[in-house]
Amino acid sequence: MTGLAAFDLTGRTALVTGSSQGIGRALAGGLAAAGATVVVHGRDAGKAARAADEIAEATGSRTISAVFDVTDAAAVDAGIEAVEAELGTPDIVVNNAGIQRRAPIAEFSDADWHELVETNLSSAFHLSRRVARGMIERGSGKLIQIGSVQSQLARPSIAPYAATKGAIVMLTKGLCADLAPHGVQANAIAPGYFATELTQALVADETFSAWVRGRTPAGRWGEVDDLVGALVFLASSASDFVNGQTIYVDGGMTAVV
Repeated sequence: MTGLAAFDLTGRTALVTGSSQGIGRALAGGLAAAGATVVVHGRDAGKAARAADEIAEATGSRTISAVFDVTDAAAVDAGIEAVEAELGTPDIVVNNAGIQRRAPIAEFSDADWHELVETNLSSAFHLSRRVARGMIERGSGKLIQIGSVQSQLARPSIAPYAATKGAIVMLTKGLCADLAPHGVQANAIAPGYFATELTQALVADETFSAWVRGRTPAGRWGEVDDLVGALVFLASSASDFVNGQTIYVDGGMTAVV
């Protein structure tokens, strides 16, 4: 396919983890708008089902919901088995589920460290390993991880979070090394500072917001829809020769000092 047809996701299936709200929901909606059948995933069954229904109504694409613990390998295996029973192995998997914990490093708890690693990093490993089997058998697939500007840049009080997001970039490269010979592309999107339900307090903090606007060449916070173009590109045939890469969608933050 060439031209705009290369970006068409009609006939493809996509699973987006952590997509009942925030960035994940915008990503799921963007894939549905591009024609994909979308699995909306979350921890709250009712919330995931409502998000799936709203996306279907807005886009006209088929959506279903799935609920399983992305930090538990056995739960991931069972959850993907259920999705495969209905839709087959997803053509596109977006490893979006993530959390943030803040504390000075000398005071950071073991519990918060382990929760960050399990949610932000281990979940992407569990999902990618499980769906890779079907993608290898089929000879195609798109694995897309959600990193962060903290994949490259550090800030005080979030060293463990930055460690998980830095590891996401290297996991993506490793997935490329293993899976590219089987026709599978693995890439990452690294958002900058985005206004979402989870960042409302930071957006409302005028001192912090002024820092974001001043530090970002674009002069503003990101809006969740700013991520959709990069996602559709990486999920589509337009990126079939793009592999192991991280695209920073950050208004230029990582490009300047």
